[in-house]
Amino acid sequence: MSGHSKWATIKRQKGKTDAARANVFTKIGRELAVAVRQGGPDPNNNPRLRDVIAKARAANMPNDNINRSIKKASGEDSNVNYDSIIYEGYGSGGVAVIVETLTDNKNRTAAAVRHIFDKCGGSLGTTNCVSYMFESKGVVTISKEKGDDEEEVMMLALELGADDFDGSEEEYYISTSPSAMDEIRDGLEKAGRTILSAEVRQIPSSTVDVDAETETKIRRMLDMFDDDDDVQNVYHNANLADDDEEE
Repeated sequence: MSGHSKWATIKRQKGKTDAARANVFTKIGRELAVAVRQGGPDPNNNPRLRDVIAKARAANMPNDNINRSIKKASGEDSNVNYDSIIYEGYGSGGVAVIVETLTDNKNRTAAAVRHIFDKCGGSLGTTNCVSYMFESKGVVTISKEKGDDEEEVMMLALELGADDFDGSEEEYYISTSPSAMDEIRDGLEKAGRTILSAEVRQIPSSTVDVDAETETKIRRMLDMFDDDDDVQNVYHNANLADDDEEE
């Protein structure tokens, strides 16, 4: 199998600078808060919280930060209240873009998202203007262990109900329907696999090639979205060169 994976390139990852890590921790902190508010502070009884904790640890978020975020969100005096809002639009060249946000100020976030689209040659669209070009998929990412027989891991995933299996140099990616994701994640955990993340992603039905000028604008747009604390995930259907090298 090649050293990269289509699943690894669905979402664009930021670099490993201190500033980038702080930005990622802020975003994960919001996810932790939302998970706690929705299902409680006990990860054993809250699958979503368990998934976000795994994601936090995979991003090297310190345990103190994780525990502090959970404690803060579960406190009686907590005023944490983030709304999940999804924006759709078009990047330069008509590239379809979905932006998932968690925000405590809808007006601020809407203005920022619109500004980024406009600044990078795109436009904010209406609800459902591009979502039909994407399919929701549950993607469970697990560590690749020394001595693994990849075929055996793949068969385990398929037996648990996976739709697709892929891998990179360090990870395996198991995709399934969103409704089956928790069951597959739990089955992999029981089999002793280390879960790095389990989340629903928006997978483009097909990708579009773009020229160099358009690609530059798309990359600038992705960087600007990455830098916005309110933006959690960005999905697009542009076929960008060298995506694999960025992972």
